[in-house]
Amino acid sequence: MKQQEDWGKVVPTRYWHTLADGRVQCDVCPRFCKLRQGQRGLCFVRANQNDQIVLTTYGRSSGYCIDPIEKKPLNHYLPGTPILSFGTAGCNLACKFCQNWDISKSREIDTLADEASPEKIAKAAHRLGCRSVAYTYNDPVIFLEYAIDVAKACREYDIKSVAVTAGYITERAGKEFFDYMDAANVDLKAFTEDFYYKICGGHLQPVLDTLRYLKHETDVWFEIATLLIPGENDSDKELEEMTQWGVENLGPDVPWHFTAFHPDWKMMDHPHTPASTLTRARKIAIKNGLRYVYTGNVHDEAGGSTYCHQCGEKLIGRDWYELTAWNLDEKGACKACGTPCAGIFEAKPGTWGARRMPVHLKDFAA
Repeated sequence: MKQQEDWGKVVPTRYWHTLADGRVQCDVCPRFCKLRQGQRGLCFVRANQNDQIVLTTYGRSSGYCIDPIEKKPLNHYLPGTPILSFGTAGCNLACKFCQNWDISKSREIDTLADEASPEKIAKAAHRLGCRSVAYTYNDPVIFLEYAIDVAKACREYDIKSVAVTAGYITERAGKEFFDYMDAANVDLKAFTEDFYYKICGGHLQPVLDTLRYLKHETDVWFEIATLLIPGENDSDKELEEMTQWGVENLGPDVPWHFTAFHPDWKMMDHPHTPASTLTRARKIAIKNGLRYVYTGNVHDEAGGSTYCHQCGEKLIGRDWYELTAWNLDEKGACKACGTPCAGIFEAKPGTWGARRMPVHLKDFAA
């Protein structure tokens, strides 16, 4: 997109059009921000400059870190392997409970201290032994052009691309974006329009549309995460409706992670999620036909492990992010009964463990 000396500067984008009144509408997400010259969208990183929508954070990151892939969370995609994670700044939702608010709500582009070209990221991931790169910390939808270019560079090294996203993207932009993603974790934040509108500043239906699209029109491996907030989205009724919708529209094999909320940003008045709430949600989901349901942000080895839906054998044991058991054969089937386990598995699991290792890309040659 730009010569290497220009990494970190403004670049043109593809998804926008000019309105009759002279404003320019951004079409990358369902917010459809309509901007006059010099204005920025809610995400803060896409702006109207010279009567076109540009991305202002291309090539700049809030930092890089090697994580266990289970932290994304992805439990059925290359278990045990290391993933190079990075994000930029800004977000196209306004979740009051955001647990990465210092990044997603940043208005200080100077916080993006680490600069790197897509090729440099791909080379660093390769040299560090990472099997994949995660676009995370803030939603990659808003830095779509940068994420796609990184994914293209990673393909030269057979390094996979993982989107950690809220799925708040338009159909047209989503087709291109997910064409370059190999896996995704999609945040389904709740199952009511009221929650999305009042607490996230968005709408539910576009996220459901994204999930259906991923399932029925792509080969992207994806898992779902739902942060359960006491008194907001954790009722039996909502959990029943949400998981029934999941089975009916996405099938029984999509892994689902119910994770614990801790008070943050604009929801400091809410309590931590009790472990019992996560266990209750998991039981409801399994009762409704989901085969792979997990609890997260709590110490719960039973709720974090993978079991054969046919015979009940523990297929992958997990203690936090450490793998404690592996009972899949080389084809990803249960060793006890031969039933396939849904997912993308290699003959042997990775051995990265629970380590988290910050990385400074300035230490790597381009």
